[in-house]
Amino acid sequence: MLRVPVSGQRLDILEWLRDPAVHFPPQRYGDLVEDGVSPEALAAKLGVSRAVARTHLDLLTGVGLLRAKKIRRRTFYRRDEWRIAEVAHFFEKGW
Repeated sequence: MLRVPVSGQRLDILEWLRDPAVHFPPQRYGDLVEDGVSPEALAAKLGVSRAVARTHLDLLTGVGLLRAKKIRRRTFYRRDEWRIAEVAHFFEKGW
C-alpha cells in the first residue's frame, strides 16, 4: 500500500465516501450509504472519464480502503472503515 503514490483525487474520493448522501445524488440502483457509489457518479464528481475513475477505485479497493459490491451488472464502492482505522493506527504508532 505504501508503494502507491497518494493522489489528491483519491483522497477526495475517500472523503466524499465518508458521507455519500451529502456528496452524491440518489442512484437508480443501490443505496448510497449501504451499497456505495457507482463509478459513473464518482467520475462525474471528479470531472474525469469513467475509466480514470475506475482506475482510482480499483487501486483503492486493491489496497483495502474501499469495498466493492455488485448489484445487477453494476459495481458500487464504499469505504472500509475498519481497514482505514487499522491503517491510521499504524501511522499513529510510527510503525
